Amino acid sequence: MTAIFCHDLSKSYGHYQVLDGISLTIQEGECFALFGPNGAGKTTLLKILATLLRPSEGHYEILGLDGLKEKEAIRANIMFLAHGAHLYDDLNAKENLEFALALRGLSPTQHEIKLALDRVTIGAFAEMKVRNYSAGMKKRLALAKAMLVKPKVLLLDEPFAALDTAGTEIMREYIRERLSEHSAVLMSTHDREKARPISSRAGMLRQGTLQEISIEALHSDDLF
Repeated sequence: MTAIFCHDLSKSYGHYQVLDGISLTIQEGECFALFGPNGAGKTTLLKILATLLRPSEGHYEILGLDGLKEKEAIRANIMFLAHGAHLYDDLNAKENLEFALALRGLSPTQHEIKLALDRVTIGAFAEMKVRNYSAGMKKRLALAKAMLVKPKVLLLDEPFAALDTAGTEIMREYIRERLSEHSAVLMSTHDREKARPISSRAGMLRQGTLQEISIEALHSDDLF
């Protein structure tokens, strides 16, 4: 089944064209790595697919659902891990997870929450307020949230930022898990070395246009 379908997506802010006629299809079980320089439009594309921005032109579907007409149904099936962690500083890790999952109509058990926090190796800090977390710990907590949601479509903006070697492998293992369960993953990243082992396909976004590239091309410096 097609998980993500975009046809001629464009986004402009006044006279500034951020995206210009993006067409992309990603199937279930595929991980698409999106590369490009700063300002190329990678985050804008992810925000559109997460139903947070409206395209200026074009059409997109998530799991066959119309991106402009069926936003609530889409949001129930996707998870967007943005570059910022988007957590509540005055809540601890457990409270952040409980609150975020409740907004989605989910009620994980305390055991499930513990397993997720332990899996991202911050279980010992479950009662600590997030304001005292490092950037890497916040990224791990956001990942724990995704683990509990188990989305059918996972959108990742710079998933390896702020993560050390161990954290990077936890992130990659989770992506592999979602792919094995037939979820689709679209991630924007600057780190081709970390992305290459888990990517099924890749693309380069430049000046608002998307060109698909081979995985083998990620070994070359010519495109970057």
